[in-house]
Amino acid sequence: MNKYAVLVFLCFFVFGFLYSQGTGAAVGNTSAFTFTGTLNEPGQLQIITYIWGQVPRPGLYIVPDDTNVLTLISLAGGPTTDAKLKSIRIVRSSEFSEGEVIIVDLKQYTETGDMSLIPVLLPGDTVVVSGTAYYGFRRFVQFLSNVAVVFSVWFTISRL
Repeated sequence: MNKYAVLVFLCFFVFGFLYSQGTGAAVGNTSAFTFTGTLNEPGQLQIITYIWGQVPRPGLYIVPDDTNVLTLISLAGGPTTDAKLKSIRIVRSSEFSEGEVIIVDLKQYTETGDMSLIPVLLPGDTVVVSGTAYYGFRRFVQFLSNVAVVFSVWFTISRL
């Protein structure tokens, strides 16, 4: 077998293995929740919201119309250890407002317990939970490690 064919095969194998180790959701694990309200309010209005970033289950959520950011993040599994709680962004849809971005400091909420810091969501809001600088650095190092593995395999095969 040609050494270049072996190199191509190993590259596909290594890349396939590395990228199959992602943090994607398991089959059957859905992130769209539907709520019908409480026992006191059986017909409560529901809104569609989105959550992205450093939560275990990002995606589309159908929630009661009085849902706040803290509740949505909790429904998505809470923030991950890499979440930057000091600057969670709410991107408001331009159809309900003039397309604004609201910054929420959940770290301050956890230190003070002041619920006035937690805004209520509007239909179409997108909540973005960014990662910390350490998270970005760790992803970069992981990428460099993957590149080093590929070059190591290529160097080994080219020596055959």
